[in-house]
Amino acid sequence: MKILKTMAFVATMIMPIASFGQTLSEDRVKELVLEAIRENPEIVLEAVRIIEQREQESQAATAASVLSDNRDLLDNDPNAPVLGNPDGDVTVVEFFDYNCPYCRRAMTQVEALLEQDPNVKLVYREWPILGEGSVFAARAALASRKQGKYEEFHWAMMGMQGRAEEPTVIRIAEDLGMDIAQLRRDMESPEIDAHIARSSELSRALGFNGTPSFVIGDALVPGVIDVDQMITLTEQARAAIQ
Repeated sequence: MKILKTMAFVATMIMPIASFGQTLSEDRVKELVLEAIRENPEIVLEAVRIIEQREQESQAATAASVLSDNRDLLDNDPNAPVLGNPDGDVTVVEFFDYNCPYCRRAMTQVEALLEQDPNVKLVYREWPILGEGSVFAARAALASRKQGKYEEFHWAMMGMQGRAEEPTVIRIAEDLGMDIAQLRRDMESPEIDAHIARSSELSRALGFNGTPSFVIGDALVPGVIDVDQMITLTEQARAAIQ
């Protein structure tokens, strides 16, 4: 696909070579493109650079539009868990998966942010993309809200050793004194289906393709970031609303 785009872009660059009003056949255009590439091979690299830049700009514009259209949902979805300060002036949204090693690495940075900034509202979007164990873990975590255990359950899951699968998830729930029968019933609620589906829709629309991914103010941040970067972005977001 990129080769075809490059060829098409090079064609647009060389078309002025043809005399005004001259009609070129498709075969002739291809010949001119190949001639131009042979004589100036660097034109391919330049074309690729321009195409990639345009695609990045287009994706950024689309993501910014999606962010604007869904700002209230991202910040205030009543069907999404909230940690930190529920009334905080800056909202950090994290899309994550319990089986993502990078999410576990980011956990300590998120904890440090909450400790250092008492005015951050942290919204979690469960986005289980790493298999059935991830789905079971996400559903159990969301269901734990019914028993007032989400925060404890979340940190325990993030700090566990090995993969999150049904037996390990249930064991952690038992260690926290949860009612397992109720937990399993609550895992089947339509609200949980809705949360996971919405997380998937939002993440894809924002251009995220992996976990963890963060929304901090107007910044879309894929991947692990350290606490200093988080603090900088939250301060920028806070300055923007003052």
